[in-house]
Amino acid sequence: MKAQPLRARSAPDLHRFNAAERAVIERHRTPYQVQQFLNALPYNAEPDGDTLRSFRGVIERGTAHCLEAALTAAVILEHHGYPPLLLDLASQDGLDHVLFLYRKGRRWGTVSRSRDPGLHGRKPVFSSLRALVDSYFEPYIDCSGRILGYGVADLQDLDPYPWRSSVKNVWRVERFLIELPHTPFHGSDRRYARWHSRYLAYRRRFPERKPIYYPGRRAWTAGYPKR
Repeated sequence: MKAQPLRARSAPDLHRFNAAERAVIERHRTPYQVQQFLNALPYNAEPDGDTLRSFRGVIERGTAHCLEAALTAAVILEHHGYPPLLLDLASQDGLDHVLFLYRKGRRWGTVSRSRDPGLHGRKPVFSSLRALVDSYFEPYIDCSGRILGYGVADLQDLDPYPWRSSVKNVWRVERFLIELPHTPFHGSDRRYARWHSRYLAYRRRFPERKPIYYPGRRAWTAGYPKR
């Protein structure tokens, strides 16, 4: 995997954004603040069909799913010196999870939105990308999900495609991630089977809940939605 940039090359001029968008960018200057902003947004369950909204669409609609949230974080934090990197977690069931990826010093962290509390952001405490991905291994396991690999995308490689401000769905971002080279991730079958069994038992007992019993929760960004 190629070395990742430490800083954004050149963020677009703020005047390209409308007043509401500029206010969000200027008010949220750190990954933690952006995570709290995204946590407060209702999750986009796409009731009217599939969407992939840009930052502009998210601010207009006030809702976001995981990839829309990652794009939103990328636009906001690009203006505060972070390169717009996405981390794509590839799953055995084809339901990938996408996060905004950042580095603080030599440590990696993420900003993320999900219907599952264990798949939200991570503090910048991980010395390698593999260690960061490993922190998502147990929380990713549900009835069919399991991390098989990960890839890092620099959204600046898509410029001048309007992934930041399009009023239409930005499906090219999804294709970009699908075509991205991925590094295989090998979690043990025994580890997977143990947590898969525990997940199924939990959901039988609490069908309306999502579990938060995972190890390593001290590395989760504070304030994640509990349910």
